[in-house]
Amino acid sequence: MSQKPILFDLEDDAATPTVADAAPVPDLDGATLQAGSDTAGDASALSPIATRLSRKPSRLGRVFWSVLAALSGAMLSIWAWDFLTGLIGRFPVLGWAMSAGVVLLLALALLFALRELAGLVRLRRVDGLRRSAKNVGDDLKAARQFAQDLSAFYKGRTELAWAQQNLTEHLPDVMDADAVLNLTEGELLAPLDSQALAEVEAAARQVATVTALVPLALADVVVALVASLRMIRRVGEIYGGRSGGLASWRLTRRVFAHLVATGAMAVGDDLLEPVLGGSILSKLSRRFGEGLVNGALSARVGLAAIDLCRPMPFSGARRPKTRTVIQKALKGIIGRNS
Repeated sequence: MSQKPILFDLEDDAATPTVADAAPVPDLDGATLQAGSDTAGDASALSPIATRLSRKPSRLGRVFWSVLAALSGAMLSIWAWDFLTGLIGRFPVLGWAMSAGVVLLLALALLFALRELAGLVRLRRVDGLRRSAKNVGDDLKAARQFAQDLSAFYKGRTELAWAQQNLTEHLPDVMDADAVLNLTEGELLAPLDSQALAEVEAAARQVATVTALVPLALADVVVALVASLRMIRRVGEIYGGRSGGLASWRLTRRVFAHLVATGAMAVGDDLLEPVLGGSILSKLSRRFGEGLVNGALSARVGLAAIDLCRPMPFSGARRPKTRTVIQKALKGIIGRNS
């Protein structure tokens, strides 16, 4: 069975698309590029290592450890009761003295637990303030409320008394949300930023010096670990007040998870060369080169701790530059060569 030929009309200009009829290419402005970079940053934050470090324990694990702690506490209490009652029956004076010691130990444990709980509460308050600052937007009322909440959070800090007074006096005169945030950041957080950066620079300088001058094996590792933990705890105390051991441990986990997620754990000659000048690997000995690298890593750990402990995100002009902090931290270890 044959079919009739089909005729295609190639001269029909109406059906032929032209370049002028094409839709315009959308313009990718700075906001779109920024959103794309934020999306990429969020994707990098979901790396397996970062997710494993920052995720909360599973519900089954929490139940297991809770039951284990309850059973261990019950067994220890029964053993202590039997021991003390038996000791009182045989040696009354010694038994009552031991009982008084146990009561004192329990009271101290209760005070320690309350201090740890207070540290965790303050850490959560800092997280709440950061979320409030991010959600202010163009709302003037929300910005003023945040400024008042931050001032109340730092109530009692003698070094911020003058700053709080200035903030209270000038806050009613500011009629823009961004200006309120800038005023709050400049008055309340600028002095704390200076203290925190001084702690970071001192820790990085200490790590670099010990690594360069002490030839003992693993000495640089121990010093870097101890200095980093003390620096993180000190930065947390500067921004959030007195913190307990549990709060410091949780903060340390979040700092290193943040470093892994943002890819800030790597540092080498490509960063130190613009900071110090020249090629450090060709001008320094191996120990001095390792000291500079370890000092730069400690400085990055400190900057990550500042980002997480600060109750308000940095504005663009106030954010400290990594290279500037490293240069100040390593000043005195090596002179800058051009």
